[in-house]
Amino acid sequence: MNNNKLKTEIISYLLLVFGSALFAVGDVMFVNPYHLAPGGVYGLANVFNALWGWKISVAGVCMDIPLLIIGTIILGPKFGVKTVISVILIPVFTFILETTWGYEPLIHDGAFIDTELQSSLQFMCGDVERFFMPDFFLNTVVAGIIYGVAIGVIFRAGATSGGSDIISMIIHKYTHISLGTLVLIVDSLISLTTLIAFEDIRLPIYSIILIFIESKIIDLVVDGLKTYKTVFIVTDRIEEVRNFIINDMERGGTCFAGTGLYKGAERKMIYVTLDRGDLVRLKANIRRLDPDAFMNIIESSEIMGFGFKSLPEAES
Repeated sequence: MNNNKLKTEIISYLLLVFGSALFAVGDVMFVNPYHLAPGGVYGLANVFNALWGWKISVAGVCMDIPLLIIGTIILGPKFGVKTVISVILIPVFTFILETTWGYEPLIHDGAFIDTELQSSLQFMCGDVERFFMPDFFLNTVVAGIIYGVAIGVIFRAGATSGGSDIISMIIHKYTHISLGTLVLIVDSLISLTTLIAFEDIRLPIYSIILIFIESKIIDLVVDGLKTYKTVFIVTDRIEEVRNFIINDMERGGTCFAGTGLYKGAERKMIYVTLDRGDLVRLKANIRRLDPDAFMNIIESSEIMGFGFKSLPEAES
């Protein structure tokens, strides 16, 4: 293993540790005290903890490991060493926080003991007779950000979250329903368990809002802030457009010929990938370059190669 690859591997394992620890923080300090269940194995573990006092870490690992084994038997060896490490690290960090911090919220509008002031908005923190006035919205936003960063970092490290995703993958194998659809269904059903368990309609709603925020933050962590657009330009003034892209914008691209469906005439087409700033410049000048040009702009989630993100190194 060369030095660059060794350095990359070390960084990926450090990211894995950081992401697992951050996930535990989000779950114990933000999600659990508010009785939220934003999908996944740990969503169910939070419900079990609130109902029967089971430790989140114990309930999580008791579901995660069997799912990992069943998933490997049914789906084959899809889950790498890093996923297994993640499945072990998350309950370890969760257990440490449960033991040292407990289940008290980090965000609330104040704590009090007066039982006469208890209402449907008040929650008990673990076994401690301490009640608090929750700030649902702020807590949900912060929890979604923490969850999103944690899982995004785990993904960047080359691992997966396992858990309920494995259930979705197994169902997908036999039903061929979209994996994204199945993940949404499974996580939503887990979120609805809070309604059954606590009879509070706000809990599944806030849990689903948390899932939405989390998914956006995951995309941000995995794909980065910079988004690119892929542009197809059909034009009869190929040289004018080409020179503007190369000389004025200092970008590259690909030119190829196509045949129109209506008249069967041959026309030239340019394929180019741009960031937002360059796209604005191109759109502002394309009418001047060719008033009859046709542009098709496509969102590109990830671009790899020269001038963009480096191609991934081959796995050993």
